Amino acid sequence: MNKIYYNMLFKRKSFHMFKEVIPLTDFELNEISTQLTKLHPLISDINVKFKIVKKEETNCKRGEYCILIYSEIKESYLQNVGYLVEQLDLWLAYKDIGVCWYGLGKVKDQKCDGLDYVIMLAIGKTLPKYFRKDYTKARRKHAIDIYVGESINNIENIVRYAPSACNSQPWFIEYENDTITLYRIVGKKSIMPQNKMCYINRIDIGIMQCFIEVFLNYHNINFDRKLYYDTINTHEQALDIEDKIRNAKYNIKKD
Repeated sequence: MNKIYYNMLFKRKSFHMFKEVIPLTDFELNEISTQLTKLHPLISDINVKFKIVKKEETNCKRGEYCILIYSEIKESYLQNVGYLVEQLDLWLAYKDIGVCWYGLGKVKDQKCDGLDYVIMLAIGKTLPKYFRKDYTKARRKHAIDIYVGESINNIENIVRYAPSACNSQPWFIEYENDTITLYRIVGKKSIMPQNKMCYINRIDIGIMQCFIEVFLNYHNINFDRKLYYDTINTHEQALDIEDKIRNAKYNIKKD
């Protein structure tokens, strides 16, 4: 499965428009439901639930269905959602099912089994030709702008293609003394509503953690992961921060 995930790093794209949507069959919907049970959490003791609904049950106009994500509110729950759901994004690309992370989606039910609504994915099956053919053409910051330190198998030129809300790319990575440190950049302007920026960018950091770990696992690079609680919850708090917020460390195990 990790090999599939790795290959899909280069195929997946954000579908802001879905062309030639092919209706999902009951079999395919059951496949998706099964895959939802196989996702590996970043934090094992945070309860998360998923609901697959027709897009008409939301305010989303894209794709055919929406996958609604609900979570227990705990430390780093947003990063956990990003980490979990990006695995699904990659698997769906493998199945030629396009995805759009829909951060401003509205749903009828703000609660599911006592868990709070977090975000949704708009999904729709389409033809392989609509997926990314040349990942290097995606608009991303240059590696030098998001990464400092010695390169590890060209990691900086792979993980920088991780998706983020409004392409905000709110991350910075350092590699020093066999340790990868991932930071969230805060206090930057964005076209997204300011009161949502910190919220959604913390999901983005979970997405980047998924990319980093898929990369390391694919290259058989063993590591120990340490998470740090990101306490910046609002845009107003972020405006007072000029530095970056540490979110995770990966200590590389040398043979």
